[in-house]
Amino acid sequence: MATDGVFILGQTLFNRAFTPEEGLGPLFNQARCSSCHDLPTSGGHGAEPVTKVSHFDELTGCDLLREEGGDLLQASVVPALRAAGILPERIPVSATAVTELRAPSLYGIGLVEVIDDDDILIRADPDDLDGDGISGRPGLGPGGSLGRFGSKAQHTTLGEFIENAIRGEMGLTTPAHPVEEMPNGLPLPEGTDPVPEPEIEASDLHLLEAYLRFLAQPPRLILDNAEDQAASQEGESIFGSLGCGTCHTPTLATGRHHSAVFNQKRFRIYSDLLLHDMGPGLADICAPGARPSEWRTARLVGLGLRSEFLHDGRARSVRDAILMHGGEAESARDRFQNLTPDSRRRILLFLRTL
Repeated sequence: MATDGVFILGQTLFNRAFTPEEGLGPLFNQARCSSCHDLPTSGGHGAEPVTKVSHFDELTGCDLLREEGGDLLQASVVPALRAAGILPERIPVSATAVTELRAPSLYGIGLVEVIDDDDILIRADPDDLDGDGISGRPGLGPGGSLGRFGSKAQHTTLGEFIENAIRGEMGLTTPAHPVEEMPNGLPLPEGTDPVPEPEIEASDLHLLEAYLRFLAQPPRLILDNAEDQAASQEGESIFGSLGCGTCHTPTLATGRHHSAVFNQKRFRIYSDLLLHDMGPGLADICAPGARPSEWRTARLVGLGLRSEFLHDGRARSVRDAILMHGGEAESARDRFQNLTPDSRRRILLFLRTL
């Protein structure tokens, strides 16, 4: 278990701005972790988008365009790279999809890692054997392990998730990945990256992991207006009756864990952590284990703290986000549309309390 001192050290590192002299870049998006995760506090969601690209073909599958710089575009370069004539990355010509992802909230993310595998897998129904129109399936990370993190459920552990962000967003090489990203796949000019690899030590990665593992998720919001609060409780029942909770599963349970904080705990999440086909309207980038229209069910805890919704922030209200659901969610969306205005209001009040 992380001590208070270790947690604070990790928090300090999360909020620290790195410099090129410390290994930032030479390609990067932000200088600190909290630049992407700062709303409403450090560790929350972010308003700054990052550009992701991919190429998808029905025959060959998903290509993350590694030879052209990878699926994450870095929007900034260090002065030494700019002086050498290298500018921020551009969208590869072979990309078939481009999107601007919004950073998710990290509150409570430590709980996600220790959810019992069976509590996720038991909800999978890739062939829709029960005929309810929902065919969630598990995302797969490296080596076929169960994916839990990332918009496409492409990362399996919290450590892997953190390291991927450190390398891609800040350009810091790690002991496991000591090679710099190349600008649109081109080699770095000599002298533009003088800091020895790795640029961040395993001990620092462990501090970040300890901080995020014990970052608490927000409590349910109690609405100021008593009538609204009562209506929100009725909205919770309507949410379930529409079938929204089939994918946005209200609670999941952790497995056995050496820490009492995580050992066999049932907690609020409002996600099944499975991949679902959300229809052509939300299709864009792919991942090695997920088609363009497939997305991991977003956790709804902390939803009331956000002002932009869906993976790319295109929806500016929860209502708009619901109406943009398609694919497997189309039936639930239609049932929402067919409610009376008052019933829709009650559901939206409920979602605000999350």
